[in-house]
Parts: sequence; C-alpha cells; structure tokens
Amino acid sequence: MIHTILAANRGEIARRVFRTCAELGIGRAAVFSDADAHAPHVAESDAAVRLPGDTPSDTYLRADLLVAAAKATGADAVHPGYGFLSENAGFARAVLDAGLTWIGPPPAAIETMGSKVEAKRITGSAGVPVLSELDPATVTEADLPVLVKASAGGGGRGMRIVRELGELADAVESARAEAASAFGDPTVFCERYLETGRHIEVQVLADTHGTVWAVGERECSIQRRHQKVIEEAPSPLVDEEMRARLFEAARKAAEAIDYVGAGTVEFLATQDGSFYFLEMNTRLQVEHPVTELVTGLDLVALQIRVAEGHRLAPEPPQWTGSAIEVRLYAEDPAADWQPQTGTLHHFSVAGDVRVDSGVADGSVIGVHYDPMLAKVIAWAPSRDEAVRKLATALESAKIHGVRTNRDLLVNVLRHPEFLAGNIDTAFFDRHGLDLLARPLGDERLAAVAAAFADAATNRTRFPSGWRNVPCAPQRKRYAAGDREYTVEYRNGKAEDVTLVSATPDRVVLDVAGVRRGFDVARYPGLVCVGPVSLTRVPRFTEPGSALAAGSLVAPMPGTVLRVAVTAGDTVAAGDPLLWLEAMKMEHKITAPAAGVVAELPVSVGQQVEVGAVLAVVKGSADD
Repeated sequence: MIHTILAANRGEIARRVFRTCAELGIGRAAVFSDADAHAPHVAESDAAVRLPGDTPSDTYLRADLLVAAAKATGADAVHPGYGFLSENAGFARAVLDAGLTWIGPPPAAIETMGSKVEAKRITGSAGVPVLSELDPATVTEADLPVLVKASAGGGGRGMRIVRELGELADAVESARAEAASAFGDPTVFCERYLETGRHIEVQVLADTHGTVWAVGERECSIQRRHQKVIEEAPSPLVDEEMRARLFEAARKAAEAIDYVGAGTVEFLATQDGSFYFLEMNTRLQVEHPVTELVTGLDLVALQIRVAEGHRLAPEPPQWTGSAIEVRLYAEDPAADWQPQTGTLHHFSVAGDVRVDSGVADGSVIGVHYDPMLAKVIAWAPSRDEAVRKLATALESAKIHGVRTNRDLLVNVLRHPEFLAGNIDTAFFDRHGLDLLARPLGDERLAAVAAAFADAATNRTRFPSGWRNVPCAPQRKRYAAGDREYTVEYRNGKAEDVTLVSATPDRVVLDVAGVRRGFDVARYPGLVCVGPVSLTRVPRFTEPGSALAAGSLVAPMPGTVLRVAVTAGDTVAAGDPLLWLEAMKMEHKITAPAAGVVAELPVSVGQQVEVGAVLAVVKGSADD
C-alpha cells in the first residue's frame, strides 16, 4: 500500500492529487521552485522540498532533484501530474530504480507513445486509422496545407500550420527551436492538416491484470494555438455507432503497447464520423474532470489503486448527464493571446460548479509557467443546462488583478453555434476574436459606478464634505484596456444615469428607469466593477514618460529567443523583428508599418520586463 505520494508538479494538478490523497488518508509531499514558495499546493502539503531556481529546467524538469525530494520527505510513490516530466520515460525509470512506486504507465509505453512518429506506426499496425506522416523535406504543393508537429511533447508547442510552400522552411525551423526549448527534442514531422477537424479523445484506464476500460469520449475542439480551451463530455458529434468505433480504436492503441494506468487516445474527426489517430497522452489529462463528473469516478484514486496492483471492474460505469470545462487563462485573447502577469488580488467563483485552481488571493502570476489559473467545470442533466450554469458562474466570478480570457469563454458558451454543437478547431478563426472577445458588462456604466464609489470612499475619509465650489461638476477618467471613459457628474447625476445609493463597495444606479446594482472592489491603481476592470487615468502625465515615435515595447516580461533584424534594416509591415519566450510559448514581435529599424537595444537571451523598448522602427532613415 502507498503511504505518501510526492506530487512531482505544481499548481492546480498538485492540489488535485493532494485532494484525493487527503480523502484516501495518504500523505502529501510537495516540491516548489523559488517562484512557488508561497503557492497553495505547498501550503496544502504535509512536507515540501525547495527546488532552487525559477525556470522549469532548473526545477520541475530535474528528475534527480525530484527523486531526491521523494526520499527526503519519506514518500514511497510519485505522481507526475501533467506537463513537465509526466511523459518522460527516463524520469519514470529513475523513480522505479529508486525503489519508489510510479503512478503512471510503464516506461516502455511512455517511450513508445512519446514519439509521435513511432506511435503512428504502432497504432496503424494495430488497425487504428492514422494520418500518414510526411517528411518536411519531401512536402510538395499538392500536400498543402500541412501541420508541422514536434515528435515529443504536446500542448500546442512546436506546432505550425503551413499553407504556402515558401513558408515551410521557416515554420520547421521555428517549430524545431520551440520543441527543443520545451521538450529537449527538436525532432519535427508533417502531416496533412484538416482545416475544420474536431478534436475527440477517449479516456482509457488499464490495470495490470489485462482489463482495459474505454471510459468515455471528450470533445476538445475549441482551441487556441492548438491548445484546448473548452472541453466537454459527451461530444455533440458522437453517436452510438461512432462511439463504438472510437472505443475500439482506443482500446487497440492501449493494448498494442501493454498500457497500464490512465491515459488518453486523441483523434481528429470529421463531420461525417471519420477519425484519425493523433497521439496518446500517457498521463492524466487537464480535462479529466468532465469525465469524472459524468461517471462519478475519481480518476486519480483509480490511478493510485492500479499502481497498488488492484483490479478494475470488468466494465466502467455508465454515463449520466453532460459536463463542460473551461480553462481560465491569464491572457488577453484580443491581443494575440498575450499572457498576462501581475498579482491576482482576489479570485472566487460562486455557483454549483467545480473549480480546480492553482491560485489563491494574492498569488503572483509570473512568466515561468503556463498561464492557466483554474479550470471551472459544470455538470447538469443536459448539455444546455450545463452550458448555462457554467456561463453564469463565470460571468459573476470575481477575478481581480490580471486580465483573463473570462469574457471570451462566456461569449463562446453563449454563442448560437456553440449551443448547437457546431464546433471545430477553427471556431475562433471562423467567428472572429473581435466578436468573441468583446467585453462583458457595460464599461461606461461601470466607469460611472466607479466614480460614485470613489466619491463615497472620499466622503468616508473626509466626512465634512466641504467644497468651496459646490456646484462645479466632478470629473474622473478610467480606462478599460485601450478604451477611455470620462465621467462627469454633479448632485448624483451623470448624463442619463441617476445615483440611487453608493458605498465604497456597492453602487445602485437608475438607468432609464431600471435600477442596476454594481459591486465595486478597489486595489492600488485598479477598480473592479462586476466583470469590468478599470484603471484610473491620472490627471497629469509624468514628465519624460512619452516613448519615442515608432517604439515597440514588450507586451509581457520574457526572454528574447531570436532576433531577425539588425539596426539599419528595412522592413515591411508585418515582418518579424524578434521572438519572445514567455509562459512556455513563443511570441512574435512584428513591424507595425514599413520603415527602417532605427534602434535594436536587445539581444538573444536577454530578459526584458513589460514595457521595455524592444525596437524602434521609423518611416525612413531620415525620420
């Protein structure tokens, strides 16, 4: 029997493992980088070991340090979670060689499925439909469009879509560089790209006694940058006939490599019910909660039981209802999905939903790790009810301090095409981020409420309220992103809005005869009114704060990964200047207009903060 488990991971998945450990009476051991010293998963552990440093390569990707931490804490088993070393056969062997229990599949199975090229060969031989592999060197015009993919790893890293043959070489080079950075393996290959495919996956679970479950399918077609954003079970596409074929293919894939434990077989499907093997994730998936909610299973508990040698029942339980999960990211979808950093002042989600989170009030969102803050999951007897419950919970959630994709998630959940189940991997491209990422709430009314709440706060601080010009209107300015609002009010009136009541944290307004209430929270430089986050615009600009014309600044903290130009080069609008690496992703910085690179004050490997000048592009050499 297992007595103590080391979660060789961080954040949400470490907390998820610990939750099951607590229910089973199993001890909890944690590891943490310097950046995670005060993270919730550390506080919830019985023992924790520091991994010196901040970057994954120095900490969570160090197999030797993780094994040493397990021994130091007295752990007799290791759960790898997902990401980092969860699909690293060398780490699994190191755990086993140390005499510890590995809560995962055999290293040989990890190794086989870790190479997408080898995985396609084996599953194809087992009778599973596959898309043929293409050597990048032999791709022709007739093969386009193609997808360049990293052979190791996943999560959208090392992937590029190529629609023109002239773009292939750069895409392969870029994908190789990203794959090497993320997984330590630069190997890439190509396969035919299905523009409007649907991402369907099957949860499998196998014991050491020959039983292989196909627990159920999930649909994960709503994606950005080839990373999943919304997942659900069951899939709106899959009928009973298709489900039977999917389950058979998934079991064949697992049996072909003598799989043990929890895993996911992923397929790309078309509207006519055809599907092709993509890859097998030899670990627990981020989206496993939707399967848990429709089956009543605890997949982490089952992983532990399988690792202890227990048998599975002959058949998995039947499904009930529908479950939908969204991934809440610290990012700005409208700004090319730029990751966001800063302090998360407050985080709470109300309603009958499940929240799997790696953060808490006061958590600092940095640049070293994936920007996912939490997963929010809803279950209901029907898909429509689950969607409604989830959208309402998200809209009313209090997420104060960093910009997130919350507005996008709610808008997608309420989109007619999503409600009808008409989704695929091109959903964002087809319906447009300008519409899908539009802000929730009325920003103008939020600014009016903020102004009255600020006035109430001032009255609390200075109760006399004496003014030498009592009839002069008050004026306050707020910004929501790049949109600015000026609020002018006097005697409880602001344009067509009348104040009903105001305290520092609650404002009620009469808007055209309808009373509307607004919850208000304030932090240094920030006012949150319902789902709207506002920053106060200062009355006067700091001297010397203006940037030189043509300056391109860092949209986020990060590391300069590559530089494509030198000072004096002529560039066209949209030409790449350099690439930043932040939160495990590569971000391209392009020229906003044609001109000459007048200044390039950064170099490869340099760390930059948000707002740092990366380059200055001027209209001509004489500008």
